[in-house]
Amino acid sequence: MRKILILLVVFTGMLSWQCSRTTSDPSLKSSVDVSVAKINTALTAISETRGYQLMTSSDLTKSGDGFNDSIDLDLVAGIYDFKPDTFICQHFMMPFWRFEKTAESGMMVLNLPQSLVFHPRLLHEANPPDSIMENDFTITASDYHYYYSFMHGYDYKLTAGFTLDGNDIGMLDVTAEGQNFAGRSYSSSYSFTDDYSVMVSYEKGDTSISSFVLKEGNDVLLGEKRFFVWKDFHQSERKYTLTIGNVDIVKGSETDSIEVYLDGVLQKTAGAVITDSEDQGDGEHSVCHNRDILLTFDDGTTAKLSDLIGPSLETLKTLVDPMREMYFARRIVDHLALTIYYQNR
Repeated sequence: MRKILILLVVFTGMLSWQCSRTTSDPSLKSSVDVSVAKINTALTAISETRGYQLMTSSDLTKSGDGFNDSIDLDLVAGIYDFKPDTFICQHFMMPFWRFEKTAESGMMVLNLPQSLVFHPRLLHEANPPDSIMENDFTITASDYHYYYSFMHGYDYKLTAGFTLDGNDIGMLDVTAEGQNFAGRSYSSSYSFTDDYSVMVSYEKGDTSISSFVLKEGNDVLLGEKRFFVWKDFHQSERKYTLTIGNVDIVKGSETDSIEVYLDGVLQKTAGAVITDSEDQGDGEHSVCHNRDILLTFDDGTTAKLSDLIGPSLETLKTLVDPMREMYFARRIVDHLALTIYYQNR
């Protein structure tokens, strides 16, 4: 009798474990739903930050792309305060405001009014409003160099943190290199204050790779990677991968079929269709530009990525493009670094 009771307990435990295991295994649809909720939460939170405003400012007018000298961090290191009533228009045909060096530092620390970074056109105006004169914004560059010349190509590095009224609003890290700015490889990432980050990158080579990724901590919420090669004088997409949490959608150039993976396991009854809104032929199709994806789940229901993410996708689009063009780094940090460089000479 005792032996029978033991067997019943073991059998009941195994049955309970199997039921628990079955119910805890997520379906593709539930996994996508959970991941999409996290994506929407992240991009909504990002859109409300000052860091997002910093990276997406459309009020950008000039940059120092024509500069063909070398600047290392040690040439611009120090703590500098913006000085009003010092507008100067000389050197490299770019007007600038003077900064007063107030202390030594191994980093480039710039204290200036927030209006000059959120409305960069004021960097080039001789008579900005008096209300912008409080130095309430700080750029702290712990790593910086800018090399560009016709013969030696382009090499760039920036690691900088930003504070507003003493409060941290994020950090930007940029690396780029190439024979010229247009033909560069690059990586640009911004870390927001809620543990969210966005990184865009482009690797130029025989097979070029363009990607972006939205992360929470170390977890990928949404990511896209495009592999393409030059074919018949245009870029031809060789492989495409979209990651939505623990779901990967993969399309190769050798087949019309699109594979869907959940936690690395191929889903045999699920599928996806990639729809490009126009035939570009230049490798620029992305969920940020002219591409949508229709998912078919195990139960036969379907959903478009654009409907699932909705307005949050627009937030991502407005963030990815300026980061790819390095707008803030080129048109604000570089302008200010050149100001300090020429001022120190």
